[in-house]
Amino acid sequence: MKTACVLLADGFEEVEAVTPIDYLRRAGVDVKTIGVTGKTVASARGIRMEADLGAEGFSKDFDCVVVPGGGRGAGNLAASPRVSFLIKRHFEAGKLVAAICAAPAVVLHGSCGILAGRRFTCFPGLEAKVPDASFSEERVVADGNLITSRAAGTAGEFARAIVAKLVGEEAAAKLATEVLL
Repeated sequence: MKTACVLLADGFEEVEAVTPIDYLRRAGVDVKTIGVTGKTVASARGIRMEADLGAEGFSKDFDCVVVPGGGRGAGNLAASPRVSFLIKRHFEAGKLVAAICAAPAVVLHGSCGILAGRRFTCFPGLEAKVPDASFSEERVVADGNLITSRAAGTAGEFARAIVAKLVGEEAAAKLATEVLL
């Protein structure tokens, strides 16, 4: 069974976190949430979620690390050395790293430095923070073991792309049909 973690920090964008959790679980992926700012995490709009794992989650290995956006949430993720270490460790091992909205520019580039020379997308306007990578206006961009996406409105397509990479295109197509994506 494939595994994934979704990083949750105070200020995370709800749709960008919950949609991948939901879709990946529907596809049979064992998904764990890691609370970066504590086990109970408050979203951008004050929805509280209880993370599956706290600090102990940073020592685990996953097939995929999902990084939701949200301006404040992405900033909180970028401020955590444990988050940077986890993402870089997985990325360098060839594991899948998937980030959406502000997270590609703020976290993957800003604190992890892993976008250089890669194709990516992010929330409109934040691409200016990533001059050493190739920005695309596509809704979802896959480049090797990296998947990036634009914003909350692309969360379904983002999650589908992760499922396709982890479980296969057949599972992703089945999922898309089941949820009317």
